[in-house]
Parts: sequence; C-alpha cells; structure tokens
Amino acid sequence: MKTKLSVNLNKVALLRNSRDTTIPSVVDAARTCIAAGAEGITVHPRPDMRHIRPDDVFALADLLAEPEFSDIEFNIEGNPYAGPEDNGYPGFIALTEATSPHQCTLVPDDPVQLTSDHGWDLTGESNRLAGVVAELKARGSRVSLFMDPDPLQIRLAARLGTDRIELYTGPYADTFGTDEAAGAFASFQNAATLAAELGLGLNAGHDLNLTNLGHFASVTDLAEVSIGHAIIADALRFGLHETVSRYRNILDAANTPRT
Repeated sequence: MKTKLSVNLNKVALLRNSRDTTIPSVVDAARTCIAAGAEGITVHPRPDMRHIRPDDVFALADLLAEPEFSDIEFNIEGNPYAGPEDNGYPGFIALTEATSPHQCTLVPDDPVQLTSDHGWDLTGESNRLAGVVAELKARGSRVSLFMDPDPLQIRLAARLGTDRIELYTGPYADTFGTDEAAGAFASFQNAATLAAELGLGLNAGHDLNLTNLGHFASVTDLAEVSIGHAIIADALRFGLHETVSRYRNILDAANTPRT
C-alpha cells in the first residue's frame, strides 16, 4: 500500500496572521505542496481562528474542486462540538457541510489547547459521537477519529462506524531514539494490526518529521500521514517544494518492498 502524504497548512496561515496581510498565501502553498508530490491538503480551523480561517477553507475547497486536482484529498480536522463564534467562525459541522471535504478528522481538542495532544475517550463519548459520524458519512465525507494506540478505544471507534482512525503519534516521536522507543513503536504497530483486523483504515500524525517518519511508515497498512509543523519548519532550510519532496521520498522508500 502507498502511504499518502497530506500536508497541514496551519502554520502557513499562522505566519500570515502575524501581520495584516495576505502573505504567505495558503492557496499558493497548497499548489506548491501538490506539485512536490503531496496527495492531500489538511487544515485544522479552530474557533479562535489563530491560523486557518473559514475563508481559507473555502478557498482551498475551490482550489481542490478544479479538474486538475481531482485526485487530491481535502481533509478538515477539528472538534465536531465546536459551534459558531462571534468572530466569524461558523462551527465545525457547518464549515464541513459548506465545503464537502473528502475526509473529516474528528479531534477532541479544547479551544484553548496549543495543539492536539490526545485521542478520544470513547467510553464517555460513543453515544453522542455516533450521530456526528453518521451525519458526516451521509454527506459523503470519509470520517476519521483521532485516537491513542489504545486497543479498547480502537474497538469502540470501530463500533461507531467510523471509516478510519488517525493515531496520535506524539508519544512515538517523544521516545524516538531513546530506550523507550521500541516499546512505544510496538504499541503503534499493535494498534495498526488491530485496526486492520477491525476493518478500519489507518492514518497517523503529530510530530512526525524527516528523522522519525521512515521507521513509523513501516506500520501495517498505513494509508495516510498528516504533517504540518515539521514540514513548514524544514521549509525554512530547504524550501517548501524540496521539503515536501523529501517527505514523499521517505514514504516511497518505506513503501518499497525489500527483496
């Protein structure tokens, strides 16, 4: 299986928002990433609009609706319970309804969190979240739940009818290169194996980078990785096109059968 690379453009918008300007352009960045080999574009609009804003989501949806980008996936991440705000944020569900992304990744983040740092605890959310999953699927979007590599939670995710899970890879990245690395990786491999057994597609993301991506990409049936912070940071050294190409090359090498 070829693992797709979806580039998260939040940090491009964060840089732009530091001034009253349109530079750098999120749409131009998306074009560059796609030209360099990315198969998807990810955004995570938050209610405080600190980075990606609703206008960006609409602009990217329009871009990816163009015939030349028909094979590029649009992934919108966010907390499905985030409602409308006075600042113009329309609410997560309303935003996805208006833009029809290929994939909705549901994340249990609090509005004040710096970044997503844990998966769903479905022992308390299953009944409420089931309706959200069903609604998004009925509208034609693939649904992925942001999850820790916890077997119980992954089984509960499968019962909800979600299409995929996205493993939160922060703990893998935190232990990479340490004595705890093997045990951490094993927990993700076991989670990947279980997801495959349950018929769940597998995505992954958070703190994956040029150093640790290659090893992680060996987990079972990894369909997609979503990477943002590290790509934009590396782009300061290598340029955005070259950086995305390097990440794509790592995935290609990991996906190539060894003889």
